[in-house]
Amino acid sequence: MLYGAPATRRRDAQRNRAAILEAASEVLTRSEGFALMPEIARRAGVGQATLYRHFADRHALLAGVISYQLERLETHAAHTDFRTLLRETLHSLVSLRGLVSLARRLDPAAQERYLHRVIAAFTGPLRRARDCGHVRPDLEPGDLALLFAMVQGVAETTTDVAIARAAADRSVDLLLEGVFRPLG
Repeated sequence: MLYGAPATRRRDAQRNRAAILEAASEVLTRSEGFALMPEIARRAGVGQATLYRHFADRHALLAGVISYQLERLETHAAHTDFRTLLRETLHSLVSLRGLVSLARRLDPAAQERYLHRVIAAFTGPLRRARDCGHVRPDLEPGDLALLFAMVQGVAETTTDVAIARAAADRSVDLLLEGVFRPLG
């Protein structure tokens, strides 16, 4: 029996960490500010002590949520075509605008590291799309930061999420028309 206990705790700890990150991600999609730690613990179905064992403070939790979202993007990017990946990512800037807003308050070095991971996730799909002639030949991975900033700027023009989403949807459509070559 003693040999099975540590493995069980590790699985429980992994499950708790994932639940905390998912709950924090959900909370951050609904608000511009950072939620209280007790609310995130409640939504994750864990006690506050468990939350604080995984994330010592809000900054650690924010870093964990950003890394969690980036891991999801990196996994998705490996199996998704560039057009779909770009459209979904641009739309996620609206739904995750609370998280993006918090991330923009981080020190510039941290922001640069996170942006580098996003750009790196797009590099393979962009290269394949460019090789097939689906996108402008002069589109570079670094240009994506400009596209992200444009959509984020549109998303931040109002506090009404529905209006922001509609404006961002339109801007995504306009941006994609400038990035992709016509089919056929």
